[in-house]
Order: sequence, then C-alpha cells, then structure tokens
Amino acid sequence: MPSNVEIKAAVHDIQILTRKAKQLSQSEGTIILQQDTFFNVQKGRLKLRNLMNGSGQLIFYDRPDVDGPKLSNYSISLTNDPDGLAEVLSASLGVKGTVKKERHLYMVGQTRVHVDTVEGLGHFMELEVVLKDGQSAEEGEDITHKLMEELGVKKEDLLVGAYMDLLLADKKF
Repeated sequence: MPSNVEIKAAVHDIQILTRKAKQLSQSEGTIILQQDTFFNVQKGRLKLRNLMNGSGQLIFYDRPDVDGPKLSNYSISLTNDPDGLAEVLSASLGVKGTVKKERHLYMVGQTRVHVDTVEGLGHFMELEVVLKDGQSAEEGEDITHKLMEELGVKKEDLLVGAYMDLLLADKKF
C-alpha cells in the first residue's frame, strides 16, 4: 500500500501562501474542483472523490489523528462513474458527509502542496510527501518540516483530522 507523510494547516493569508507555493514549484499550479463524499467505515476513512469532470477516485486511507507530520497509508481506485458508485456506496455503507473544495496543486519535488478553499470552512493547505520505495517516514517528516518553514506554516496552525471532521465539529477558520 502506498504511503505519504502529510500535514494539514489553517491558512491566514492565502495570497502569500500561494505566491510561495508558485515560487517553490516554479509553476502556476493546477486547479482541481473536488467533491469528497465520506462513507461510514469501521477503520480508517473511505471517500469517493468526484473530480467534477465525469471521473473520480475511491480512496481508502488510514492515518493517526494527530497534529504535525503523520504517516498515511492509502489505496486509490479510479472510476468513470462517480455518481453511480456514490449511489452504491451510500446505500451499502451510509454517508458520513460531503466536502466541497477548490484545490490548487503545486508539485515541489516529491511533495504535493495543496492550497484549498473548503466550502463552509475556509482556507487551508496540505503537504503530502509521497514516499519512494525504501524511503522512511522520518525522511518524509524531514521534507515536511523543511517545506513548512519555506512556506511559512507555523506549528500552531497545524490541524488534526480531515476536513470532514472539521465540518462535523462545525469549526470555522
């Protein structure tokens, strides 16, 4: 199962963060509209990501709910029928909730830098250091800490859990 080391943080000035992400990635980034439907499962999290273009991804992931860099193990299955798959999963598992966001993706080496605007929550950023074969979680954490510093992300802005958890807790940023 693939793994990454990731963090999520609240963003106070999205323009400054976006400028730094563009500089580090040497790109304008990619805009991705996403609607994530989370389903009730016993272990980890299961979400269907509708990419709003007729395609989607069924994503299972398991990670600890702690602030700071954390190891996340995940599996992804692609679909060309996200609406049909959503119906089947909703009927069989039940829906926990839905997250709608506009994501700006920047690639910095092996790291996916996400600058997100989440409907009903606000502005956030995520770092996902996709680990290479044989690369340790500690190496991923080192990369995460370096990028946090370069992007100006403070430890006190780090968040625990997924956007879905924040929505369910009715937290606003």
